[in-house]
Order: sequence, then C-alpha cells, then structure tokens
Amino acid sequence: MKIAVIGTGYVGLVSGTCFAETGNQVICVDINEAKVEKLKNGEVPIYEPQLETLFERNVRQERLKFTTSLEEAVDQSDIVFLALPTPPGEDGSADLSYILGVAEQLGGLMKEYKVIVDKSTVPVGTAEKVTAAIKQNSRVEFDVVSNPEFLREGFAVEDFLKPDRVVIGTSSSRAKKVMEDLYKPFVRQGNPIFFMDEKSAELTKYAANSFLATKISFMNEIANICEKLDANVDSVRIGIGSDTRIGKRFLFPGIGYGGSCFPKDVQALVKSSKEVGYDFKILNAVEEVNAKQKTIIVPKIKNYFGNLKGKKIAVWGLAFKADTDDIREAPARYIIDELLELGAEISAFDPEAMPNIKEIYGDSIQFGKNSYDVLKNADALLVATEWGVFRNPDFQKVGELLNEKVIFDGRNLYELEKMTELGFRYYSVGREEIK
Repeated sequence: MKIAVIGTGYVGLVSGTCFAETGNQVICVDINEAKVEKLKNGEVPIYEPQLETLFERNVRQERLKFTTSLEEAVDQSDIVFLALPTPPGEDGSADLSYILGVAEQLGGLMKEYKVIVDKSTVPVGTAEKVTAAIKQNSRVEFDVVSNPEFLREGFAVEDFLKPDRVVIGTSSSRAKKVMEDLYKPFVRQGNPIFFMDEKSAELTKYAANSFLATKISFMNEIANICEKLDANVDSVRIGIGSDTRIGKRFLFPGIGYGGSCFPKDVQALVKSSKEVGYDFKILNAVEEVNAKQKTIIVPKIKNYFGNLKGKKIAVWGLAFKADTDDIREAPARYIIDELLELGAEISAFDPEAMPNIKEIYGDSIQFGKNSYDVLKNADALLVATEWGVFRNPDFQKVGELLNEKVIFDGRNLYELEKMTELGFRYYSVGREEIK
C-alpha cells in the first residue's frame, strides 16, 4: 500500500517505519526542513530500541522516504495518517490546531479517494471536525478513520509490529476494508482488530491510558499508607497482583508517572468530561496523587540532611521511564527543581536523556560520562529512572565513591536485605527505611 504519514514525531516516525517494514511504500512529511534533511541522511532523532535498525533498512531499500511537501505526499498515497502534536492547553484540553490546519489543506490537495486516519490521540468528536475541515475544500470522496496508537515508549516497535489489539473507528465499509488489509500482516498470530464507531475509538485511547494511570496512582497511595503502617508494599503488590481480575502490571510503586501520554490523556479526559457537565472525580484524584508523588522522595532527603545547601546529590536517571530519551513530565525534573531550590548541587547520568535535559538546565547541573562518574564526592545517590544499567551496580564501588553510603531509591530497585547487609542507609517508596 501507499501511505503518507504527516508528522515525524514519536508516533509518526515509529508508525511510518513499521508500516514500511511490512512492505508498504511510506512517505513521511514534516514542515521542519532541517529535521527532514537529517532523516534523509539516516539520522534518527529519537531513541527507541530497534527503531534505528528498521529505519536504516527501509530507507536503504527505498520503502521509507521523507519530504517537506504535503502535496507530494498526498499525490503518492492512498492512505494519509495524521500523526501531529495535540499539546495540552492550560485547561487540559487538547490543541487540535495542527490537525485541523493540515485537514483544511488536504481538502484542496486530494484528487481521488483517500482514507484519512487520525493516529494522534484526540478528543471525542475529532473525526467529525477533521471531516468538516477537509470538506471545506474537497471535491472528491474520502473517509476519516480513528486509529489510536497504544505504543509504550521503550517497546514501541514491538508494540506496533505485534499489537495486542488494533482499534479502528469507522462507519465506512470502504475504509474498513482498506484498514483491515493494511493491518492484516500485524495480527497474523490471531490478535484482534476491533472495529467500532469513530467516537468510541477516540474514547478508547483516553480510557485505556487513564485506567493505567489510575492503577499507578492507586498503588502509590498504597505505598504511602504502607510507610505509615510499617507494611511492605512489595508484599502487598504481589498479593493483589496475583488476582487475575487485577493483574500484575502497572502495580509497581514509585515517584509517579510521566511522559507524553498519561498526563496529557488524563487531563484531556477530565476536560472533555467537564465540557459535557460530568465531574470525573476519580481522574481528578489521580492527577492530584501523581503531582504529589513526583516529589515524595524530597522530604526524605531533607529529613536526612536537614540543610541541603551545598550538598551534592547524584541522580541516576532523567527520562520519565527506562529505554527512552523522553523527559516530558519526568519525575526527575520535578525532583531536581526542588533540590536546586533548596541549595543542593546535582550531578546526573542517564544513558539516553542527558542531551534533552542539557537543553533545559544548561550548566545548572553537572553531567557524568557514566553512572559511577557522578558519584564522586556526592553526599547521596538518588535513583529516579529504572534503567537496567542501574539494577545491579557494583555496590562496593558505589559506597567508596559516595561521601556517605546513603541511597534514596524512587523506583524500589534494590532489596532491603541486601542494602542492610551492605551497610547502606536506604530509603525507598512504601518500604522500611534502613537507617
């Protein structure tokens, strides 16, 4: 099939590359000329496991191309995916200006039937708005389809190539056939393609992410009460996770969720609910819990040191989660901001996210070339992201490099018994403090 992907951000680039991997001819469009030039030269602007390998192969075999010309992409394609940003406004609503702006242009560029696919996460009713925007200038038939993505950063390529399910919202039998043929190679093992109306598909994405965010915030609340009751959240997590009605995933407590999806989608669903006169109390609470959870480790650091002025804190992890360079709404940023305000010095290391953090903090914090480099003369270690490289460090070396053998673990990476045996003062989330 011939596919255009409008937008080369995280979703657009992963989608375009994976569609090309199954033999489709894909042309990706972006208005950023410098970015397009880098893509043409084989530079992948984001870190995502497996993406670079697939990208290089499909560019080399000429199935994946890039352009700044929307007209060129539309002329060469039968299916047009809109993978454009929908940033949240101050009130939590999704900004549809990028999508609707492109939709208006599409109407004047299409010369024959096209399937236009909303791949971006969008509020309920967006398909209707896109349809209306295209119709302003269109003289040909077209269908607008909602096809939300369910990609986990760090596993996006795997999720796209082998999806648990594909959700497609359309009321058109013609568009349904096109989309079914497009996704058949991705569900050969029998995973389902769910067809539904456009509004239900749009709401499905928000509902899924909001529910997962709710599980995380609920477990963080359980962790906080465990500390008050001298219970161990690890035991509680195992106890409830074995219940098949609950499941084991998204029950790990820590310093809150971040990234581009959960915060934005929860806010957008809350806003959409308000617009129809519904007070979504659970999601309001989820947001409140998560906001507090991001910096819940800071009082523990303050209680330990008293005055933080001049104290050097080594930070392991800056991305909002492991296996990505995404720092959007990363808890590490909120923690660093508070520590800097309290007079602490920060030395930080992350396997992939340091260039993005440098753009924000500049020389306000120091960066190390590896995880041990940042420990030199540091008064404590703070673990903020659960990268694999941090899970089994040389603790003897860690203890020797730190001024004090003290660790504040926001991701509960280490076993309490081991920390006790090694003589560390160890503070985690929802578990006993080792003093």
